[in-house]
Amino acid sequence: MDPRDIVLDKYSSKVYKNRKEHVITINEGEPNVIQADTRTVPGIMTNRGCCYAGCKGVVIGPLKDVATITHGPIGCGFYSWGTRRNKAKGDENTKAFGEYCLSTDMQETDIVFGGEKKLKQAIKEAVEIFHPECIAIASTCPVGLIGDDIHAIAAEAEELYGIKVLAFSCEGYKGVSQSGGHHIANNGLMKNVIGTGDAEPIKYSVNLLGEYNIGGDGWETERILKRIGYHVVSVMTGDGSYDAIKNSHTADLNLVQCHRSINYIAEMMKTKYGVDWMKINFIGPEATKKSLRDMARYFNDPELSRRTEAVIAEEEAAIAEGMASCKAVLAGKTAAIYVGGSRSHHYINLLKSLGVEVVLAGYEFGHRDDYEGREVLDTIKKDADSKNIESITVTKDPDHYKERLSEQELMALRAAGVPMEEYSGMWEDIMDGAIITDDYNHFETEEFLKYLKPDIFFSGIKDKFVIQRSGVASRQLHSYDYAGPYAGFKGALNFANDVAMAITVPVWDMVQAPWKKEPLLEGSLGGMESC
Repeated sequence: MDPRDIVLDKYSSKVYKNRKEHVITINEGEPNVIQADTRTVPGIMTNRGCCYAGCKGVVIGPLKDVATITHGPIGCGFYSWGTRRNKAKGDENTKAFGEYCLSTDMQETDIVFGGEKKLKQAIKEAVEIFHPECIAIASTCPVGLIGDDIHAIAAEAEELYGIKVLAFSCEGYKGVSQSGGHHIANNGLMKNVIGTGDAEPIKYSVNLLGEYNIGGDGWETERILKRIGYHVVSVMTGDGSYDAIKNSHTADLNLVQCHRSINYIAEMMKTKYGVDWMKINFIGPEATKKSLRDMARYFNDPELSRRTEAVIAEEEAAIAEGMASCKAVLAGKTAAIYVGGSRSHHYINLLKSLGVEVVLAGYEFGHRDDYEGREVLDTIKKDADSKNIESITVTKDPDHYKERLSEQELMALRAAGVPMEEYSGMWEDIMDGAIITDDYNHFETEEFLKYLKPDIFFSGIKDKFVIQRSGVASRQLHSYDYAGPYAGFKGALNFANDVAMAITVPVWDMVQAPWKKEPLLEGSLGGMESC
């Protein structure tokens, strides 16, 4: 039976028709097309985040030396700050403001009479207390509705205080979801920050794009890259900084970890500065090995290749025993993954290496190319975000453009399997028969749990408790529930240990899913006698 009929049959006929094409089953050898990047149906309890969460919470918020002010109610600022684990460290050269949640704390009177005066005061206080090189303003829903001109205020403050002040009109209702916020943030960085530095280029230099340092992932990836001999110019944006991103145009190669959140910057930097980009994945030993070897092929240096293989051998040997032990526990288990960005895809191969089959996967805010690969881009209509979100066009920078490799060299790399400016999407790695869903919601979460009965469900903060209440182990892949890092080789072992512990802990035998409860007998006490 079609899983869509099983999972969605409780919807009204109108909503069922609207939702049906966002759930498909992968069939090898057949064309698989999913409906994605559509607006959430009003009234449905979606697991998505908002445009503001994508801009401030994901991209701008982790910039450690930027004092980011949320212009809006305090709940928005606190949620986008308190539920994230973008780790960052300051030093003698770089300030770090990540411990602080800065907000104008708009009240009802501010919404009625305007909040511009309050925003100006907040900027003044941030300058006096923190002395930042850069301030970012992120607006929330009420600001867009009442019309506060945050861009004029930013321009005025920049002139007044002599520092960079960025404004992002990322009101929560804009665009489809968080992905719209990513786009707004990336456009702002491209227009106002990238390329404004004057550092000299360094050999074997890379930017790590779409890495948000959740649980220290970015630090673990940087550790491996530096062991091999790479110079990391900037990380966008986990433990990243305004000061480093200014010089990101000097890198030889952009490494794109999360395609969905930041492919715009990679493409624009290629056009404007000639920086090639490669889709990589540092989640799981096999994916990490392939990415490191692809990088070595790009730079085409025998010594770099030798160091790459030496580091891979040492890192693998250090985790071999632990990974084998966890695989003995996890082999034959099943998992479901539903998170944002590209994480749902990234973790599939790591789980495979542990003997865990992924029976359900999907994205909160994916586009069709995230599922099917970039080859479908020409067939996709303009996305829904384009109505509300500025699309910018860049041209070659006469002072900083430099071709790294010729098109013939790039074509040769692609022919050898190196993903230069390519992304094959989730289809390539998900198993035949798995169910794929885009933008699923609270109701569908429970229906999928009943139908698939996975041993563990990887999700986000909003649906985690629904899953655990159902007697199924859950691990958060948005903020790792105070675990991590999960990237690289050591991170893979951390992940394997966490998953083995989550599945085998005896508490799940003590939780009874709502649909497993015996129906009440007529005239009973409704189960209260057991209290």
